This record gives sequence, C-alpha cells and structure tokens, in this order.
Amino acid sequence: MPIAALIRLLAAVGVDSPSVRSAVSRLKRRGLLVPDRTPEGAAGYGLSDAARQLLDDGDRRIYGRVASRSGGGWLLAVFSVPEEERHKRHLLRSRLSRLGFGTAAPGVWIAPAHVHDETRHTLERLELASYVDLFRGSHLGFEPTAEAVARWWDLDALAAQHRAFLQVHEPVLHRWARRRAVPPRDAYRDYLLALDSWRRLPYADPGLPVALLPTDWPGARAARVFTALHARLRDAGARFVNEETGAAAGTGGTGSAAGVAGG
Repeated sequence: MPIAALIRLLAAVGVDSPSVRSAVSRLKRRGLLVPDRTPEGAAGYGLSDAARQLLDDGDRRIYGRVASRSGGGWLLAVFSVPEEERHKRHLLRSRLSRLGFGTAAPGVWIAPAHVHDETRHTLERLELASYVDLFRGSHLGFEPTAEAVARWWDLDALAAQHRAFLQVHEPVLHRWARRRAVPPRDAYRDYLLALDSWRRLPYADPGLPVALLPTDWPGARAARVFTALHARLRDAGARFVNEETGAAAGTGGTGSAAGVAGG
C-alpha cells in the first residue's frame, strides 16, 4: 500500500499525516513493514513475515476470545535473566504483561493456557525464549482459584476498562441499530475506532474463565457490543478501504493494523 493511501484512510479517523509517517517509520524499524510495490508498480510498504504472524495472533485474540472462556488450565512462564542482561528482564515483564499474564509470584507469571501459541511466537520473535520455561497445569490449592485469580490480576482495573469501552461504544451500537443504510465511510470510522479501543481488552483481560470472575463482570457485555459492531460495520468499512486504495474487494485480513499494535 502506498503511504499516501494510508494517510487518506487514517485521516478519516482524525490522524494527521505526520503521525502516520512517524508510525510507519517505527514499524519499519521494528521489521514489521518492508518496502514493496503495488500491482500497478507504485512504491509503498507491505507486511513482513513477522508482521503477518503478529496479525494472525492478534486476530485470534481479538476476534476469538469468547470461545476461550470455557477453561483449559493455566500457562506458567518462569524466567531467569542474568544480571548483566537485566534490561531484558524488564522487556520480558513488559511483554508478558501485554500478553495478559498475571503475577503468581516473583518471576512466575500465569495466564489461561490458550495464550500459549501467541506467547511462544512473541518470545521467539523478540529473541527472549532462551530465558523462559513454559508449563501447562492446574491450580490445586490452597486458596480457592477464584480468590487466587483476584490476587494474580487487578480485576477492578480490568472491569473499569470494560466499562470505559461500553460507555463510549454502546451508544454507537444503539445509533447504528436505528439506521437502515450503512454508509461505508461512516461504518469505517466507527468500526475502526471501536476496534482500536477493543483490541486492548483481550490483552489486558486474556479470557479469564467466567466461573472465576465476579458475578457483575462487564466483560461479556463489552464482547457482545464489539461483536455486534463488527457484524454491522466491518463489511461496509472494508468497502470504503477498497474504494480509497483501489484494492480488490476482500483483500487484507480482518485485524489489519490493530493486530500489529496489539502485539
């Protein structure tokens, strides 16, 4: 895609040209965008193999989280980093946190087992795998698992993030429910803004089993709102993208840049 097309697309949601160019430069430095040409021969950027893996992982997390709440055990990450490489210790903690891990004990991080593949891909991509051992297992005591989960994660903070998403995007869903037509530009704007807000939640809350969460947990309602917005707006929004870029209908993944940012 030429950078001019990306600038036009993000202008529709209020992002200015210098910010787009700065973001592209950062993604190039991270090895996620590579120089490429469009089918017509125009200069632009394409996704690297690492970016495609990141998008695949992001799509599974962002669009598939509801099915993951049935259980399946836990994934433990135990790491040890030599003192002379302590900067990697900070990077490890940061990445595990961004993948949705909670802290079971110093140096012991825990997440639902279904995040294993994405965790492995992330650690390998960042060349951190040699410092980490991964284990699958069950919680056998001594405190009830629901109480342990409340200690491993800050559930109040997670619930606040879900409620903030609902406060902004549930009224958007109600407005679209009253509209018959779905103009592509409007659909694109509202869908991309919802996706940009939603993509953070499956990483902060990695699909914790419902049985272990408070009875008034707002996460399921937030997931329903995003799912409804996706069903209502995604295809019309994709038509706007295709019109702006001249791409053939149906090209590109469902997650697009949201997965890159989330990963």
